Amino acid sequence: MKKLIFTTLIFSLLSCKENTVPFDQETSDIINNFYGDALEHRESYELLRGLSKDVGQRLSGSEGATKAVIWSKETMDNYGFDTVYLQEVMVPHWERGEVEECFFYLNSEKITLSVLGAGGTVATPKEGVTAEVIEVFSLDEVDELGEENIKGKIVFYNKAFNQRYINIGASYGQTGFQRRSGAVKAAEYGAVASVFRSLSSSTYEDFPHTGGMTYKEGVDSIAHGGLGVLSSQRLSKAIKDNPKLKLTLKLSGKWFPDALSHNVVGELRGIKNPEKIITVGGHLDSWDVGEGAHDDGAGCVHSIGALRLFQKQNIKPNNTLRAVMFMNEENGLRGGQKYAEVAIKDGEQHIAAIESDASGYVPRGFGFSGSDEQHRKIQDWLMYFDKNTISYFSKGGGGADIGPLHRQTGTPMFGLSIDGQKYFEMHHTAKDVFELINARELELGTASMASLVYLIDQYGL
Repeated sequence: MKKLIFTTLIFSLLSCKENTVPFDQETSDIINNFYGDALEHRESYELLRGLSKDVGQRLSGSEGATKAVIWSKETMDNYGFDTVYLQEVMVPHWERGEVEECFFYLNSEKITLSVLGAGGTVATPKEGVTAEVIEVFSLDEVDELGEENIKGKIVFYNKAFNQRYINIGASYGQTGFQRRSGAVKAAEYGAVASVFRSLSSSTYEDFPHTGGMTYKEGVDSIAHGGLGVLSSQRLSKAIKDNPKLKLTLKLSGKWFPDALSHNVVGELRGIKNPEKIITVGGHLDSWDVGEGAHDDGAGCVHSIGALRLFQKQNIKPNNTLRAVMFMNEENGLRGGQKYAEVAIKDGEQHIAAIESDASGYVPRGFGFSGSDEQHRKIQDWLMYFDKNTISYFSKGGGGADIGPLHRQTGTPMFGLSIDGQKYFEMHHTAKDVFELINARELELGTASMASLVYLIDQYGL
């Protein structure tokens, strides 16, 4: 029996060895140079400085978004990409307005809470909405309370991040309902407004978070705002002390007709298979607070920078490499949908799509959505990455903007995975500014994107 086990083990090891792709020194040298060039010259970092400081916030439909489109085209034109063009897309246009206030009174003292309207919220009346506030921790709890307990009140969603998770993004997934769907659920039972605890991993700051929300046809649209973590804790304590506590909310968000905007596309044409495309991209729009440096300025310069690294080594790709700055990921996904629509209409052949939309922190791996056979193949590519950069290709992953292309055409997709322990402290807040970017961390992301593009271009999927 022991002899059989030993024989089986040896056979298995030999089989694995035969199936392993041999190491290629030229590929290794090129990838090492991607990292070296990126870290030494810091071009992505300087690009991001321009996008963050010269353009700044760029919510879809805004003047900033228009400036960002111009910036992207000029940047890729100046790099001498073979083709740079704009892809028209109609996008939502919402503006926050100047009035955002939330407060209650405690023993005649006005207690002001930090608040940001959720992206897309309607305005309150000019004088605001004042009503008793009721605290809940789930949508189901609102259902259980029903109209008898909800009607005429302000619903306060106060579900906190679960700090026990190593992957803090899992907490974001578990708490996101209160921002996205909270207003609809509260309005179904007659609430006059709603507020929610910011989707934040912080326990010591009071920066309110914004982000996309939804309304539902046939249900009243009520104002919906995000409270800072410390403000949420203070409100929760006040409600426990006084269950009849009244809260005042003032918001001034407003919707405008859809606006014309653009995806921005830059290409390095393939010398062997120019009709086959590898797309890399990030989303150009950002929320209207902060500068959108991490979300998703980093992804934009990762993508432009990846193609730039090919130029630095004078590498002529086999397939066409395409950097896409998608518009309107944050509050509509119109850019990603338009890109897929045009790709299908024009009969384009996409080999792969790669997205960076997880910040400019240290890269750790890639998520991958494709076949099991493809997933097994790309594991061999890990031998070309330093252990301090890309250490895994996990099953499942991609990005919101390349998702429509993946779903409609079956194009394999990758999403850059980042060490995101700090990400949800500043996500969708005024803290998302260029000063929070570390140059070396950002450039490691650019080089990782370029390396994956090169491996796909050379070896296919």
